[in-house]
Amino acid sequence: MAAVRSFDPASPVVGSHSDVEAAKFLGEAYQNLQAELGKVIVGQHRVIEEILIAIFARGHCLMQGVPGLAKTLLVSTIAQTMDLSFHRIQFTPDLMPSDITGTDILQEDPETGRRRFEFSKGPIFANMLLADEINRTPPKTQAALLQAMQERQVTVANRTLDLPDPFFVLATQNPIEQEGTYPLPEAQLDRFMFMVMVNYPKRDEELEVLKRTTGALGGKVNKIINGRRIIELQDIVRRVPVGDHVFNFALDVCRATRPNEVGASDFVRHWLSWGAGPRAGQNMILASKARALIQGRLHVTIEDIESVAAPVLRHRIIPNFNAEAEGISVEQIIDKILSLVPRGKGERLL
Repeated sequence: MAAVRSFDPASPVVGSHSDVEAAKFLGEAYQNLQAELGKVIVGQHRVIEEILIAIFARGHCLMQGVPGLAKTLLVSTIAQTMDLSFHRIQFTPDLMPSDITGTDILQEDPETGRRRFEFSKGPIFANMLLADEINRTPPKTQAALLQAMQERQVTVANRTLDLPDPFFVLATQNPIEQEGTYPLPEAQLDRFMFMVMVNYPKRDEELEVLKRTTGALGGKVNKIINGRRIIELQDIVRRVPVGDHVFNFALDVCRATRPNEVGASDFVRHWLSWGAGPRAGQNMILASKARALIQGRLHVTIEDIESVAAPVLRHRIIPNFNAEAEGISVEQIIDKILSLVPRGKGERLL
């Protein structure tokens, strides 16, 4: 494992350095984050890559996987390596919106004896919020996250309060046990940049998990980056250039998922009820910019779009009964769409 370089948080990224140097810093920070996370998390390199891409692109992630795959541990460890404030909320059927956002509490001034309401901030006021098993709480409580995820603000009792910057929501849900759950509405699903699939580890990785977790406790991870640096790097990500042919490819992929679109493929009409909206294309471009930078490139390629297409689209396209009856998965539909969209400059599918 490569030696972990500790970055000086007092040294600015933007301003005194060029974008090229800042991009190089992001690539180095990514490698060091992977190395530090590897002290605690065995394998799951693709999962870590997708979460870090979303963070650098200022997006939120929905993680789906069975219990026991270290989803919670991964999120808390990322918060430690990034020196971010971290709160975890266990979503349950009796959870109320005020349990997330906070509430007014009646306080008495000991000197004057007067009583007044003071706002007590909820756990949402953190840089990184883990919404554990988000689909186990009713829609009313799920909706408490909508404004926060989109506008980075919370409105309570006619007051609008800003959330800390940076702010990320990483939510988890269990795909197996559906009894007593409340599926997330499409409006909230669309606010997640990625749906990250957390799968079982490989055999050698699972063996390493058994050895690590049943022996002496592991060491602490080092802080690699801080919140101010993340904000600066998010600005750098926005400035990465994208060619028109890449914009057209991302747009064609999104439009090709819509069964009512003129010229839609027969299999799309047959297998899908709804396709991805404009936010999917926006997230695809931003995620591709972040992926290009962590790989040491200052431009986005078609391959970047293809790499992030599945986590961007898998929670935004809705298969119909035909797909379910024929055993067709969302992943298969996405792969088929990607295989049919033209990649040449200036070409369009729709």
